[in-house]
Amino acid sequence: MPLEVWLPLLNTSLIVVSGAVLLLGFFFVKKGNINAHKASMLTASAFAASFLVVYVIRYLVLEETVFAHQGWIKAVYLILLVVHIVMAIAIVPLVIVTVRRALRGTFDKHKRIARITFPIWLFVAVSGWVIYWMLNYL
Repeated sequence: MPLEVWLPLLNTSLIVVSGAVLLLGFFFVKKGNINAHKASMLTASAFAASFLVVYVIRYLVLEETVFAHQGWIKAVYLILLVVHIVMAIAIVPLVIVTVRRALRGTFDKHKRIARITFPIWLFVAVSGWVIYWMLNYL
Protein backbone atom coordinates (compact mmCIF):
# COMPACT_ATOMS: atom_id res chain seq x y z
CA MET A 1 0.00 0.00 0.00
CA PRO A 2 1.51 3.37 -1.00
CA LEU A 3 2.49 5.97 1.58
CA GLU A 4 -0.16 8.37 0.20
CA VAL A 5 -2.83 5.86 1.26
CA TRP A 6 -1.69 4.41 4.58
CA LEU A 7 -0.17 7.52 6.22
CA PRO A 8 -3.41 9.60 6.07
CA LEU A 9 -5.35 6.51 7.18
CA LEU A 10 -2.97 5.99 10.12
CA ASN A 11 -3.24 9.68 11.01
CA THR A 12 -7.03 9.63 10.97
CA SER A 13 -7.12 6.37 12.90
CA LEU A 14 -5.01 7.88 15.69
CA ILE A 15 -7.39 10.80 16.22
CA VAL A 16 -10.46 8.54 15.98
CA VAL A 17 -9.00 6.21 18.64
CA SER A 18 -8.21 9.28 20.74
CA GLY A 19 -11.84 10.37 20.46
CA ALA A 20 -13.18 6.90 21.29
CA VAL A 21 -10.99 6.62 24.38
CA LEU A 22 -11.98 10.17 25.30
CA LEU A 23 -15.62 9.03 25.33
CA LEU A 24 -14.68 6.05 27.50
CA GLY A 25 -12.99 8.40 29.95
CA PHE A 26 -16.09 10.56 30.06
CA PHE A 27 -18.30 7.58 30.85
CA PHE A 28 -15.87 6.32 33.49
CA VAL A 29 -15.83 9.65 35.33
CA LYS A 30 -19.63 9.80 35.20
CA LYS A 31 -19.71 6.35 36.84
CA GLY A 32 -17.20 7.47 39.48
CA ASN A 33 -14.42 5.18 38.28
CA ILE A 34 -11.59 7.69 38.62
CA ASN A 35 -8.75 5.21 37.97
CA ALA A 36 -10.29 4.08 34.67
CA HIS A 37 -11.02 7.73 33.81
CA LYS A 38 -7.38 8.69 34.42
CA ALA A 39 -6.08 5.76 32.35
CA SER A 40 -8.51 6.57 29.53
CA MET A 41 -7.65 10.25 29.44
CA LEU A 42 -3.90 9.62 29.46
CA THR A 43 -4.39 7.09 26.66
CA ALA A 44 -6.50 9.56 24.68
CA SER A 45 -3.78 12.19 25.18
CA ALA A 46 -1.09 9.78 23.98
CA PHE A 47 -3.07 8.97 20.83
CA ALA A 48 -3.71 12.69 20.21
CA ALA A 49 0.01 13.44 20.63
CA SER A 50 0.83 10.59 18.24
CA PHE A 51 -1.64 12.09 15.79
CA LEU A 52 0.22 15.41 15.95
CA VAL A 53 3.58 13.75 15.27
CA VAL A 54 2.22 11.76 12.31
CA TYR A 55 0.40 14.85 11.01
CA VAL A 56 3.64 16.84 10.90
CA ILE A 57 5.43 13.97 9.18
CA ARG A 58 2.55 13.66 6.70
CA TYR A 59 2.64 17.40 6.03
CA LEU A 60 6.38 17.25 5.36
CA VAL A 61 6.45 14.20 3.09
CA LEU A 62 3.17 14.20 1.17
CA GLU A 63 1.58 16.63 -1.23
CA GLU A 64 -1.56 18.41 -0.12
CA THR A 65 -4.80 16.59 -0.91
CA VAL A 66 -7.22 18.87 -2.76
CA PHE A 67 -10.97 18.49 -2.35
CA ALA A 68 -12.18 17.35 -5.77
CA HIS A 69 -15.81 18.50 -5.68
CA GLN A 70 -17.39 21.86 -6.47
CA GLY A 71 -20.56 23.67 -5.49
CA TRP A 72 -22.35 23.54 -2.15
CA ILE A 73 -20.47 20.44 -0.96
CA LYS A 74 -17.16 22.27 -1.35
CA ALA A 75 -18.55 25.14 0.73
CA VAL A 76 -19.62 22.67 3.43
CA TYR A 77 -16.18 21.03 3.30
CA LEU A 78 -14.33 24.35 3.56
CA ILE A 79 -16.45 25.60 6.47
CA LEU A 80 -15.94 22.31 8.31
CA LEU A 81 -12.21 22.41 7.55
CA VAL A 82 -11.77 25.97 8.84
CA VAL A 83 -13.71 25.29 12.05
CA HIS A 84 -11.80 22.02 12.52
CA ILE A 85 -8.42 23.76 12.13
CA VAL A 86 -9.33 26.55 14.57
CA MET A 87 -10.61 24.07 17.14
CA ALA A 88 -7.60 21.75 16.62
CA ILE A 89 -5.26 24.64 17.37
CA ALA A 90 -7.28 25.65 20.42
CA ILE A 91 -7.45 22.14 21.85
CA VAL A 92 -3.70 21.67 22.29
CA PRO A 93 -3.22 24.14 25.18
CA LEU A 94 -6.62 23.19 26.61
CA VAL A 95 -5.62 19.52 26.83
CA ILE A 96 -2.25 20.38 28.34
CA VAL A 97 -3.82 22.57 31.05
CA THR A 98 -6.63 20.08 31.71
CA VAL A 99 -4.27 17.12 32.12
CA ARG A 100 -1.80 19.16 34.18
CA ARG A 101 -4.52 20.24 36.60
CA ALA A 102 -5.66 16.65 37.03
CA LEU A 103 -2.14 15.36 37.61
CA ARG A 104 -1.51 18.12 40.17
CA GLY A 105 -4.70 17.23 41.99
CA THR A 106 -6.45 20.57 41.49
CA PHE A 107 -9.67 18.80 40.63
CA ASP A 108 -12.03 21.78 40.95
CA LYS A 109 -10.01 23.68 38.34
CA HIS A 110 -9.59 20.50 36.30
CA LYS A 111 -13.33 19.91 36.23
CA ARG A 112 -14.07 23.49 35.15
CA ILE A 113 -11.70 23.41 32.19
CA ALA A 114 -12.53 19.80 31.29
CA ARG A 115 -16.11 20.91 30.60
CA ILE A 116 -14.69 23.15 27.88
CA THR A 117 -11.94 20.81 26.66
CA PHE A 118 -14.07 17.68 26.27
CA PRO A 119 -16.59 18.88 23.65
CA ILE A 120 -13.92 20.69 21.63
CA TRP A 121 -11.65 17.62 21.66
CA LEU A 122 -14.55 15.39 20.66
CA PHE A 123 -15.53 17.77 17.85
CA VAL A 124 -11.94 17.79 16.54
CA ALA A 125 -11.79 13.98 16.56
CA VAL A 126 -15.13 13.55 14.79
CA SER A 127 -14.63 16.38 12.30
CA GLY A 128 -11.15 15.06 11.49
CA TRP A 129 -12.67 11.73 10.51
CA VAL A 130 -15.41 13.45 8.48
CA ILE A 131 -12.82 15.56 6.63
CA TYR A 132 -10.76 12.44 5.86
CA TRP A 133 -13.92 10.68 4.62
CA MET A 134 -14.92 13.66 2.46
CA LEU A 135 -11.45 13.86 0.90
CA ASN A 136 -11.14 10.17 0.18
CA TYR A 137 -14.59 8.64 -0.26
CA LEU A 138 -17.05 11.35 -1.26
